[in-house]
Amino acid sequence: MASTSTRNKGGKGKTHPEEIKKHSRSARAGLIFPVGRIEKNLRQGHYAQRIGQGAAVYMAAVMEYLTAELLELAGNACIDNKRQRITPRHLQLAIRNDEEIDKLLAHVDIMEGGRLPHIQNELLVDRKKSVPVVGDEEDEE
Repeated sequence: MASTSTRNKGGKGKTHPEEIKKHSRSARAGLIFPVGRIEKNLRQGHYAQRIGQGAAVYMAAVMEYLTAELLELAGNACIDNKRQRITPRHLQLAIRNDEEIDKLLAHVDIMEGGRLPHIQNELLVDRKKSVPVVGDEEDEE
């Protein structure tokens, strides 16, 4: 028998280094956020005595989803203001106009974000009610 790399290895899988393709945990989970870095931060932060295998993957997925959602809303706010670049003001408008994200980030201050515009209802002119014009005497006669 000739020794080739194509022969049956008895279910042991690929053994040569050139045949093995390494994939990061982020790539295996289909994520962009770094699973390894998040796991390192979880371990160094001493949040718990033990950290499960799936904890970092799950946390990376949640962080990636929230970031994508926030960037989409901020992009919409940017388009509404006829701008090309997302600024802290657009992030602030996106967060405060979305009820769930506002509840999640209620105690977060965004530098250079400003305040939400709010005009009290009493100050708004009601267009349904007609305001009588002073000096219009034709209606009285």
